[in-house]
Amino acid sequence: MKYDFTSIINRKGMDATAYDSVGQYKWGIEPELPEEGFDFIPLWVADMNFPTCPAITRRMIERAEHPLFGYFNYSEEYYQSIINWRRAGGFHVDLTRAHIGYENGVHGFLSTAVEVLTQPGDHILLHSPVYVGFKGDVEGLGRHSVYSPLVRDESGVWRMDYDDMDRKIKEFNIKTCILCSPHNPSGRVWTMAELEKAMQVFEANDVTVLSDEIWADLVFKGHQHIPAQCVNQWAREHVAAAYAPSKTFNLAGLVGSYHIIYNDGLRRAIVRHSEKTHYNEMNVLSMHALAGAYSGEGRAWMEELLQVIEGNARRACEYINRSFEGVRCDMPEGTYMLFLDCSGYCARSGRTIDDVIRAGWRVGVGWQDGRHFEGPCHIRLNLASPRVRLEEAFRRMKEYVFI
Repeated sequence: MKYDFTSIINRKGMDATAYDSVGQYKWGIEPELPEEGFDFIPLWVADMNFPTCPAITRRMIERAEHPLFGYFNYSEEYYQSIINWRRAGGFHVDLTRAHIGYENGVHGFLSTAVEVLTQPGDHILLHSPVYVGFKGDVEGLGRHSVYSPLVRDESGVWRMDYDDMDRKIKEFNIKTCILCSPHNPSGRVWTMAELEKAMQVFEANDVTVLSDEIWADLVFKGHQHIPAQCVNQWAREHVAAAYAPSKTFNLAGLVGSYHIIYNDGLRRAIVRHSEKTHYNEMNVLSMHALAGAYSGEGRAWMEELLQVIEGNARRACEYINRSFEGVRCDMPEGTYMLFLDCSGYCARSGRTIDDVIRAGWRVGVGWQDGRHFEGPCHIRLNLASPRVRLEEAFRRMKEYVFI
């Protein structure tokens, strides 16, 4: 490969949450420190342990060499980079600058949209398992989460339950849904047929959809990300979507997301609300980082990344399903997360999921408690690390955890 996905880079003391928050209490979901003799393998925070695309750092360094960092204008290149990137998959073909708005983060976008579209005490539909951050976006604003469980079929594929969605929307008088596409933590990449059925439910119930599509680029062979807004004309006018280069290129620390909203009235309402704080403003280095990411070299780097993380996922599922009786691991269709179902193992061994999680933490396997994602006996596992580190984590699981 042309790019580096094998180097083990020391991130300790480099402001990395994945390392420097271990054993602390920032979110309440941090792993505990390992016992003496074990180094920590970060498999929890959803960022990558690969150096990012060189085009990004090159663009930032070039800009940093100019010694002034005063007020600045959003460049035409910034918008055109997004337009070209999003059109490349054959969707968003009529996307223009007017449809794009900067966001400090997907969470900021969701929080703003929730405040615009709902009132305190209202209910919002989500799917479970659920991305843990959505809970804060909803419940931290005085709204209530209503979960429609995804159903795992006989092939291990997570499916939306459209009857359950319709029933709960009616029961709780829901007018807003947060959709995760591709889905975290299950790794599902929704098909056009699935999204069409979902939009039928939402349209019939006059529900506005907030679609988190931050994982849109990280889709494995044989699957295709379908932007929710591109399903049909109704979806175009009733879906507000959020994107970012942060998951694809490991840029979460730079901060820089963006929304796409085609409906003029909905876009004006969300933008007007976010502008009131005078907080939702871009960083000049983030602007140049995005342009470097959404370039020809960025796409070449991403294509190699996809080979690496898909290979890691296949290796992980093959090893875990073969080696750990009662642990179920279904091959994801995208993202770089796995959601391990340990219920069979816990029932067979008599150990609790707390026992399993802490056994991993003690030997430096820094995985994440799946109960925060509404998985009752689950663990979320990040696969975006050099293969040699994953193999060491698997070895420790076999020798010290699933025994």
